[in-house]
Amino acid sequence: MATSLGRRWISDRDGLLAPLFLVPAVLYIVLLVAVPFFLALAFSVTDVTTSRPAQHFVGLRNFRAAWRDPVFRTALHNTLVFTAITMAIVVVIGKALALLLSADFRGKRLVRFFVLLPWTTPVALAAIAWLWLLDTLYSPIDWVLRHVGVLGPNGHMNWLGKPHLAMASVIAVQVWRLAPLAAVIILAGLTAIPQEINDAAAVDGAGFWRRLWSVTVPLTLPVIAVAVLFGAVLTFTDMAVVYVLTPGGGAGNATQVLTTLAFYKGINSGDLGQGAAIALFLFPLLLAAAIAILTFVRRIEVL
Repeated sequence: MATSLGRRWISDRDGLLAPLFLVPAVLYIVLLVAVPFFLALAFSVTDVTTSRPAQHFVGLRNFRAAWRDPVFRTALHNTLVFTAITMAIVVVIGKALALLLSADFRGKRLVRFFVLLPWTTPVALAAIAWLWLLDTLYSPIDWVLRHVGVLGPNGHMNWLGKPHLAMASVIAVQVWRLAPLAAVIILAGLTAIPQEINDAAAVDGAGFWRRLWSVTVPLTLPVIAVAVLFGAVLTFTDMAVVYVLTPGGGAGNATQVLTTLAFYKGINSGDLGQGAAIALFLFPLLLAAAIAILTFVRRIEVL
């Protein structure tokens, strides 16, 4: 009886329950986000390495050295190109998938399962599978292209060996991974549109494409912007696809991005200060992108 009264007493106190429910989230943010971030800040202004744990303050020397490095500038350019092209394609495919999943047809659950499968597959396992699909000698994709006449009898594309093909390949795999997430987010926005609006547009004679551009897209723009924000953050900070498919950044650093460069400098080479400085270049880029997208969403909601 006393235990039951104690539980009821706790459940009736909102001022006590709210902090209790927030504690796990706060601990997660502090331990896995805040602590590594401030540790990276501390490392970036020192000369700490894995072989010399003693830290000496060097100011902005690591940042200046990174900026003067042509490989860093290549990685920065690749990161921006990689993210921009990926998100442009993800929005288009995600929107198409969301429209497909919102329709009623036979076998809808099976289609939804296959659409969501890339997102539920562990990224390392998926990247290894794509590594086999894009293999120079035994690629099934090349086999199909040879049998349909696109390639010669002994032709192959060398997907991960040529700079432009390597970048296109990692973009395609990243799109394959993120499109399901964007589709689910946009689908939530589609289901929130009142059916009366679509019915009224149809009565007025608007066809599919007219309803899409005049009704669906404007009403789902805030949700699309949120999908772009999530996708951009995941693409900016993810190194698994590039690292597995093109170790070392590919031929001539064609697919080198900031995350992989920070890993190679800080972990493989042991220069923790340099690696932290490179990783911190991601912060202002992500902050600017987040502010721009959230400001855009706020303005749309006001309108």
